[in-house]
Amino acid sequence: MPQSQVPNPGFPMRALIFAAGRGERMRPLTETTPKPLLQVGGKRLIEWHLESLARAGVREIVINTSHLAEQFPAALGDGSRWGLQISYSYEGPEPLETGGGMLHALPLLGAAPFIAVNGDIWTDFDFSTLPQNPNGLAHLVLVDNPTHHPRGDFGLEHGLVFDEPRLTFAGFGVYRSELLGSHAPGWFGIAPILRAAMRNGKISGEHFHGAWCDIGTPQRLAELDARLRQAT
Repeated sequence: MPQSQVPNPGFPMRALIFAAGRGERMRPLTETTPKPLLQVGGKRLIEWHLESLARAGVREIVINTSHLAEQFPAALGDGSRWGLQISYSYEGPEPLETGGGMLHALPLLGAAPFIAVNGDIWTDFDFSTLPQNPNGLAHLVLVDNPTHHPRGDFGLEHGLVFDEPRLTFAGFGVYRSELLGSHAPGWFGIAPILRAAMRNGKISGEHFHGAWCDIGTPQRLAELDARLRQAT
């Protein structure tokens, strides 16, 4: 393993990478390539996550798939090149959304808290700083509102996240399986469940001030690609 990939010892968490979506806003690029497999800065978008998670000490990763699912194992294999063990949670021909996808992947993630990361973001966040045992049902990372999302998603006060749009959800955090309770399998989003837990003070959070980008359009992909290539 390269020196830059030396893991953080004593970090036993598993991680889930959401990669099942169709990437409608990224068409036509995503008609033939899943969004997390698009190239940015000389490597696939999802590879940035794999490297960061491996650096943090994560060793087991679940990738949920649906759209063009066969391309993921063909491109990433079993994860051994990053010192990882990758499992794939195939949701079928139609993605199950964030909540349904997370529930479907729980048998592969186990009972302990786990990291979950959207496959269509880029960040230099150090995942090893996330709490391994959050006080509530989830711990979310929030960022300043980008120009394309000025209103934001949630608020943050005294380490607790609340349902008032002030900051933007960065698309990653730590989750407990108990968050999903006895929800029935199928298609459902995670946001309503998080908001319900927020009203009970069960969601902690932090405000990240580092580099972060939501890859929502081909233009944003191109802009990030140019920045990363210029930085190398």
